Amino acid sequence: MKDMHLSLVSAALIAVLGTTASAYTVSGTVKDNTGKAVANADVSLVKENKSAKTDNTGAFTIHEDESVEPPPDAIAAPHTPGYISINSGILSYSQSGNSPVTVKIFDLMGNEVFKQSLYGSGQVDLTSGVKAKGTYFAQVTTGSAKQAIRFTANGNYGATLDANGHALLKEVQPGETLRVVADGFDTLSVPLGTLDTTLNLTLTASAPAEETFKFGYALGNAPRKSKGCGKDPILKGTKQYQCQKKTGGDAWPSANVDCSAQLFEINGREYYVTFPQNYDKNKPYKLLFANHCMGSSANHMATWISADRDHISPYYAQKAQDTEGNYIFVAPQGEGSGMWLKGEDDHKFIHQLLTHLEDNYCIDTTRVFATGFSFGAMFSNSLAWEMQARLRAVAVYAVASYNIWLPEPGNGPYSKKDLPIAWMAVHGKQDGMCDYKRARDEALVEILKHNGKADANGNFTDASAEKSQLKEYSNGQHVCYDFTTVDPRFPVKFCSHGADHQWSATDNGDNSKSWVPAEVHKFFEQF
Repeated sequence: MKDMHLSLVSAALIAVLGTTASAYTVSGTVKDNTGKAVANADVSLVKENKSAKTDNTGAFTIHEDESVEPPPDAIAAPHTPGYISINSGILSYSQSGNSPVTVKIFDLMGNEVFKQSLYGSGQVDLTSGVKAKGTYFAQVTTGSAKQAIRFTANGNYGATLDANGHALLKEVQPGETLRVVADGFDTLSVPLGTLDTTLNLTLTASAPAEETFKFGYALGNAPRKSKGCGKDPILKGTKQYQCQKKTGGDAWPSANVDCSAQLFEINGREYYVTFPQNYDKNKPYKLLFANHCMGSSANHMATWISADRDHISPYYAQKAQDTEGNYIFVAPQGEGSGMWLKGEDDHKFIHQLLTHLEDNYCIDTTRVFATGFSFGAMFSNSLAWEMQARLRAVAVYAVASYNIWLPEPGNGPYSKKDLPIAWMAVHGKQDGMCDYKRARDEALVEILKHNGKADANGNFTDASAEKSQLKEYSNGQHVCYDFTTVDPRFPVKFCSHGADHQWSATDNGDNSKSWVPAEVHKFFEQF
């Protein structure tokens, strides 16, 4: 008796809700992010293997009618129209026995918003599961029969069925995706929970392919993530350090200090690191090496603020310029009284340190910079002669191409490379420590020799002839000259001022308002 009853209910469902074919319609429009229609885009259902193209208005329709054979018991069994019916959003049902009629309601994206099991006879208001106006599906199941009714909640909640008053909808395959492909746009994939829906889709214009070069990167290139991206920071400071005001002949004895740096050690060499306040292990950060001068230290670079004109702010005031927290700052320690006199060993130290940081933290390997004053400038300039593949740019204050180990040409790991590097110099014309003319005529010229615009074979040319056009400080305001014959990807800037041996140059005598930090930050930020 139970089996006969289920057969009767199945037949009734098919008689009332079924047709001779199941169908689905996926339609919609495709536009770009400005609201302009995207014509001739390929729109496809991946699982169904059906596709269409958008017209000039961006509209598309994918429709299918599919024949369905009713089960044998549905053909043989009698049925009564209206046994299960829907009218103005009210589902009426009548049956005997214990078999339930299960009603589920889904929105157009396939999200279940209502479920109820019904027994015997009665009515259910479909609107009880619908809180907003729109189109919904009521899926009715009893026994092995499962059918779906599409209805519109429009205030009256009237039923919207097909021309015959029925709706038999094809169920969506698991993992079904609507894919949109158009020239000049990123491919869009939209997961579907139903095959009867209308979608308004927006495509994102594809970024132009990044230009590649024989050496170096395009200006504004996409970041290159280091091996440390995605790793939780595990390094711990190896030593405690004193974070206190500088004593002695302070120009500003009430100076504050920055105690956010951490002290580390690698292969017996110390270095300080200041991380962004909210370090994100998945964000590739720029990295800046701040190389201290003779008589100073890594601690001074990382902690002192306004202690003297050489320490107006940590890391040559570049940390203060980084208002968005995009940099990791590093202050490596030289030997003895702040000298960089270990030659190749100093270069090896920086290489090892950079590799160590890139392996443990998320760093943009294409935006690593170095800066330094006096002996720190000499060392930064020395690094620029052989680290062109790892340093994007250097900024040197009061540089000298002597009193320091400089790489020689060769095949060794720290040999001089005849390759370009972005280079900026700041130098006082009254400098009696590091001769201004030698910086201009030697250090600058050596860089220009390799930074000329690339030829047809991608080899860089000699731009040193432009030095004769260099505009320099004469009286009053500082002068910064940007060379025009160099490759735009490897700019060279030379800034001269009227002061002596110092890096925090100013045009008004107030070292706390130096123009240098902002100029250097702008130079680094162009990449």
